[in-house]
Amino acid sequence: MLPPTEPVLVRKSTSHVDFKLDDLDADEERYLDFYRKVAVREDMLVPLAEHHDNPNSYYVLFDRSATWGHPGMAKVLAVHLQRDYEKKTFSFEQAPLPLPAMAQSWLIHRGCPHDALSLDPELGPPPADEATRALERRLVGDGDRYAMGYSYTSDDLDDMVIIVVLRARDEQALSRFRVVVEEVDTERWTHTLREGGFDTVGEALRWCDDRLTGEAGPLPPVRPEATASRCAGVVKAPASRPPGRSR
Repeated sequence: MLPPTEPVLVRKSTSHVDFKLDDLDADEERYLDFYRKVAVREDMLVPLAEHHDNPNSYYVLFDRSATWGHPGMAKVLAVHLQRDYEKKTFSFEQAPLPLPAMAQSWLIHRGCPHDALSLDPELGPPPADEATRALERRLVGDGDRYAMGYSYTSDDLDDMVIIVVLRARDEQALSRFRVVVEEVDTERWTHTLREGGFDTVGEALRWCDDRLTGEAGPLPPVRPEATASRCAGVVKAPASRPPGRSR
């Protein structure tokens, strides 16, 4: 994912997003709603991936403005547009999400072809290993199995980390709560993604709290019975809450 410290770390010049909404402003209220929620920061949105299949468009966007927002804010925005050219209007859905793979999953579950949203490899640190690539594939592919309840994004150059807590929709699942952690190695310019399993949300959030204060132990393993049914992604935006302590 594109880091917020662009002059230092960006590996190529970035383009701005084009929502292709010219002359689709017949519904003024909807147009203003889209402007307030998305387009007001259009010049700060960098397309990491996009797919167009008229009348639909799907965008995975990096929000450069989020770094100046509330601490911990997600910096990836998923946007789905549906255009109605006859009525000269459109509808839209949008969701801020912490990881590009989760934005891909969210859009796939809204009709985007699975193989149509490849991330631009030049707009973020590549995966450091196969474990990272495998977990990202599962996050993209299994977005209906888990819901997200909490995330925190830190853009501290000394500790660039994204933490996500996922809850299994199946109440009988073992390791009902998962913590997914992305860490960026700014020297090697790679990222790793790892997961751990927890029995309660309290345990998961305490681990997140400890990770943000530098006191966390290793992630506990996900129980084998749970991984047999594949890990999960996300299908809706979070009802985020801060951990018990903040940096």
